[in-house]
Amino acid sequence: MDSNASDTIPGPRTEDRLPHTTEAAAKIVIVGGFGVGKTTMVGSVSEIRPLTTEETMTQAGVGVDDDFGSASKTATTVAMDFGRIRITDQVVLYLFGTPGQERFWFLWNGLFEGALGAVVLVDTRRLEVSFEVMGRLEERGVPFVVGVNTFPDGPRYPLEDLRAALDLPPEIPIVECDVRRRASSRDVLMTLMRFLHSLTLTGSLT
Repeated sequence: MDSNASDTIPGPRTEDRLPHTTEAAAKIVIVGGFGVGKTTMVGSVSEIRPLTTEETMTQAGVGVDDDFGSASKTATTVAMDFGRIRITDQVVLYLFGTPGQERFWFLWNGLFEGALGAVVLVDTRRLEVSFEVMGRLEERGVPFVVGVNTFPDGPRYPLEDLRAALDLPPEIPIVECDVRRRASSRDVLMTLMRFLHSLTLTGSLT
């Protein structure tokens, strides 16, 4: 993804205190199905030590929880992930990662409250789990962009093919990303911020 100087985000800080230059903050939610990389994204891009609410997956969840990828995934978010990143010295984003297991989706409404925008992470191996996620955001009127997390064993498709498969309107940005990489996660957030700015200019975001 092309970027310019205006897209530069300061690097990680060793302290949790906000800089005295901070003038504005925005709440951003990271959403998606189970195992799409929400916790990883928050952790990779946060400038502070992220708060996670992961619990070990047990036999009690068999037949109830999504078990896709369970051979390698041993924990799941049960409430939320939380992180923070400055996009300039004046503007800070508070990041809230939602739980992916469907039985915890009742928590989403509270996490969506007051959100300026959202990132929907999708896994090309399971595009179908993304439809209800995007539907809930549309119902709440939360603007979003789509990040296609590139798993090593996941199929790769042209972005326009994925746009058609997800039935995304042409104005909603869709980008590839590797949420393990801070720069890639940062680029997704900058795509969201540019999209929100464009909505402000057109009067679609008040």
